[in-house]
Amino acid sequence: MRICKLHSLGNDFLVLIPGEEIEEAKLFTFALAVCDRHTGAGADGLLVLSYDDRDRKRIRFRIFNPDGSEAEISGNGLRCAAACLFHQDLVTAPTVQFLTPSGERTCRLVSRRDHAFEIRIELGEPRFSSDDIPFEDGRTHETLVDYPLSIQKRIYPITCVSMGNPHCNLFFDRFPSRIEWHQIGQAIETHPFFPKRTNVEFIKVVNRQEIEVLFWERSVGETLSSGSGSSAAAVAAMLKGLTDHKVRVRTSLGEAIVEWVDGKILQTGPAEIIFVGEYFPRPA
Repeated sequence: MRICKLHSLGNDFLVLIPGEEIEEAKLFTFALAVCDRHTGAGADGLLVLSYDDRDRKRIRFRIFNPDGSEAEISGNGLRCAAACLFHQDLVTAPTVQFLTPSGERTCRLVSRRDHAFEIRIELGEPRFSSDDIPFEDGRTHETLVDYPLSIQKRIYPITCVSMGNPHCNLFFDRFPSRIEWHQIGQAIETHPFFPKRTNVEFIKVVNRQEIEVLFWERSVGETLSSGSGSSAAAVAAMLKGLTDHKVRVRTSLGEAIVEWVDGKILQTGPAEIIFVGEYFPRPA
């Protein structure tokens, strides 16, 4: 089975390219096996791509977490999927249209150097209501900005955003220790107010054009970066009036640019091919 491995700022994915099929009933166990970092190829997620039945220029996009669960969307995953398709000449650059569970998303090639790509993705309109996130505390909220959430006997003001998947954002002048923010991230991810669980971003505003972010991803844990998380963090900072509507997001391994233009979120960042090779599934 031919697979491609890529990363975007350290957030790594395995891509099952169009033509390589897995039975629907086996996708859960396949994702568990192939994403395992000891006995599989190892990754933060598995991307399953297939041609649209009506238009082969459009690509169906699904993402599975290392625990086998399926997510709605991934910004870095879209960028890596696009880079893989461009690299394999399976679509004609400079654009590719993805059909995701969160709607259609367009990726555009900005530049390429050997196996390194810079790609701009359109992530749609951010949503803020408690129904859209979803967030359930027994009331309906049009927005959740600095909502006082009780975690581990402390109150944290959270700002929530849906980028097609749920995000909870916290702001700090200084980041907590790694152990502490892991504990906070895990507690918020599984908080009963988030019925579908949530991704968590820890944000430090550097200036009006730049923020620094740490990421706790739903079903994954700490990741070095997150495309939808970077966008959610930037939108939360913009929503609170802390930054302009074009922001550089600093992650552990580099930067992405997030813009809020005409109601939609655009993000530009890197994707890099690690390998293309043959994967041998374990016998059932």
